Amino acid sequence: MQRMIAKVAVENTAFSFDDAFDYAIPEKLSKDVRPGVRVLVPFGRGSKKRQGVVFALREKSKDAVKLKNIAAVLDPSPLLNNEMLRLAVFMKDEYFCTLYEAVKAMLPTGLGLNLVTSYIVNPDVTDDMLTSLSPDEKSVFSFLADKSVYVRGDRLLKELGFKQDFPIAEKMADKGFLIRNIDSVRRIGDATVKMVKLSEFYYALREPPKFTAKQKQVVKFLTDTGSASVKEVCYFTGVTTAVVTTLERKGILEFFDNEVFRRPKFLHGANKENIVLTSEQSAAFKDLCGRFQSDKAETSLLFGVTGSGKTKVYMRLIDEVLKTGKGCIVMVPEISLTPQLLSLFYNRYGEKVAVFHSALSMGERLDEWKRVKNGEAKIALGTRSAVFAPFDNLGLVIMDEEQEGTYKSEMSPRYHAKDVAAFRVGCHNGLLLLASATPSLTTYAAAKSGIYSLNVLKNRYGNAVLPEVITTEMKYGADPTKTKNLSDELTLSLKETLENKKQAILLLNRRGYNTFAACESCGKVMTCPNCSISLTYHSKNGRLMCHYCGYSEPFTNVCRECGEKSVVFSGTGTQRLEEELHDSFPEARVLRLDADTTTSRYSFENSLKKFTNGEYDIMLGTQMVAKGLDFPNVTLVGIISIDQQLYNDDYKSAERTFDLLTQVIGRAGRGDSKGRAVIQTSFPENEIIRLAEKQDFEAFYNLEISMRKAMIYPPYCNLCVVSFTGSDEMLTKSASKVFLNMLKERQKNDFADLSIIVLGPIAPRVSKISGKYRFRIIIKCKNTKKFRFFLSGLLKDYAKDGRFSAVTAFADIDPESIL
Repeated sequence: MQRMIAKVAVENTAFSFDDAFDYAIPEKLSKDVRPGVRVLVPFGRGSKKRQGVVFALREKSKDAVKLKNIAAVLDPSPLLNNEMLRLAVFMKDEYFCTLYEAVKAMLPTGLGLNLVTSYIVNPDVTDDMLTSLSPDEKSVFSFLADKSVYVRGDRLLKELGFKQDFPIAEKMADKGFLIRNIDSVRRIGDATVKMVKLSEFYYALREPPKFTAKQKQVVKFLTDTGSASVKEVCYFTGVTTAVVTTLERKGILEFFDNEVFRRPKFLHGANKENIVLTSEQSAAFKDLCGRFQSDKAETSLLFGVTGSGKTKVYMRLIDEVLKTGKGCIVMVPEISLTPQLLSLFYNRYGEKVAVFHSALSMGERLDEWKRVKNGEAKIALGTRSAVFAPFDNLGLVIMDEEQEGTYKSEMSPRYHAKDVAAFRVGCHNGLLLLASATPSLTTYAAAKSGIYSLNVLKNRYGNAVLPEVITTEMKYGADPTKTKNLSDELTLSLKETLENKKQAILLLNRRGYNTFAACESCGKVMTCPNCSISLTYHSKNGRLMCHYCGYSEPFTNVCRECGEKSVVFSGTGTQRLEEELHDSFPEARVLRLDADTTTSRYSFENSLKKFTNGEYDIMLGTQMVAKGLDFPNVTLVGIISIDQQLYNDDYKSAERTFDLLTQVIGRAGRGDSKGRAVIQTSFPENEIIRLAEKQDFEAFYNLEISMRKAMIYPPYCNLCVVSFTGSDEMLTKSASKVFLNMLKERQKNDFADLSIIVLGPIAPRVSKISGKYRFRIIIKCKNTKKFRFFLSGLLKDYAKDGRFSAVTAFADIDPESIL
């Protein structure tokens, strides 16, 4: 029989030499090694054991080189099907990551394995051989010889007083003095409940034994039910666990473990309702149904104003998809949008819904993944990671608020959920539905050009009208700390709202008490020692904190530069504004929502529930309160300041500002009462603000798209950012310059027909984070296979240059920010 070879993607390999490596399959493992299972393999010069994933099997040719053997199979069945393995190859090519990094993104962290190495003495070692051992090695051998069983390596080192990183046992095993055994232990075990049933021994008895009255109750109960948990037996029969244990000892009962799934806490809303669509919604629904049933992969944009009822269209479409037995993925950009949508979905679909987001425990995430894998759940609802939900038959993927930057991963693999979703629906001939009131310019351009189909909802659901918008000019003096943050217009509107027993939402996209602290004597701004960013004062703990790396220090008014006691605060954060609201409206109940107040589990969900129930009058928060939330009693929205976002120097600044203004304005007046929005700005005549007031997306699109075309920015090109990070500023800058020269030389000699525009290297706005200096090269390009081959070769050649081993380089296609 021809021996087989496994193609294995191995963990912790560098992109510069990553591949699916060939391994021989030992005869004893031939039935267990299949594509999609994890294996343990020797890797590198020292043949250190590493985890890997089998990607393919092929026959070993007669002239093949001698290969290392797979050491062990770690999974009883494949974790990844053929579609997901193909997706990993796609991600490696598209996002310059390793195969194993792509696989790791697909699997819940609870499936991760820890490798445990144990040792026992080799019985073939003779006394003569022991003479070559060092004193330390002899003590190890003697200790294990006394045990005569396998001993964990960490325990061995601890017992003998060695440091945990001392490789003495490894070296003795390599020399044959010890036998090494490696076991894999899952980081998160399965959740089980102890069950009980009548034993085969009991059923084989010709005459039932004599039971006490309580024992008879237990036997009768299990005869009727077949099996039950020990807790249920005790509850329904009124006996103690001692009675059950006694019957088990006598052989009458058998204990066994039954797996149960850890479920997230759900917020329940209204009961399941019959969805009635408007004529606009019905037209969109019918078009989308037809595209789903076309048996070919399609992408469609559902463009509807805020409050137009896009969610109702989602649900009716999901109803139709579920009738075919196919699965659905529904993604939202932020955890903050999950609770309300989850409440709607859970009340309509019940246990068919599985939840995917980072706020779940590892055990909950693992079990939700299992529920999709085994077919129990048919709808995966969550943030970006939900795109990897393991459906074998996927019919529909919905991306709510598709324009949001959080759909793009900032860590390797630097994937965009839209690209992954398009790949997956392509494998299943499914439908990808992108939805928003403010779609990204790239998406809207694709819809207008016919690449995507387009459905438009121009009206709010239930005859609700768009809010009245008031823009008020704010004039800040030389000392911003002495300037009030609530204009007369907003103060008056808040007063009216509270008098009418309505609610308000205020947006201030800066958390903390003050945005920075500076010395009045010398002008020194208090900055983070690890990052090139100012520290933010937080009144709750009296500390200056860095929102990039987490560094903090106690506040003092003594300047670290000149020694004068003249450090003062500047700017306004959510904490300070909360104080102002309490001073201006002492009777109002204010709920502050930001990263500082939502750290505990379910704190955000519970806060939203309290606001929905009317326990608070004003919700104050950062961007997490701006989008996707639906509170019928909210009639007022206030944007405290939009200027910092508007005059950011990133090419997407105008798009993000229009999006944020439109979305937060749309939170008001979603019930029976007309809404109002107040925008505070120093630049009321700004064209972007003026268009957002009117909610005129089409005019904004025409204005912005002409600028993009003139400046050659997406959608008229792709942007690739090559980043360099290192602890030495000059070495990092030098590495970026060397890479640039390599790029120019290779394009000139080998890729002359490749049309690109190169900018940089430049230091980004925040030039140092966590002690690492940063430089970037920006490439305007077309994201083609040829360009990726060109850049991939450059990255691999750069990695071979030993001068810059301390400087990391990586590429990111279409990052959310180029600065």
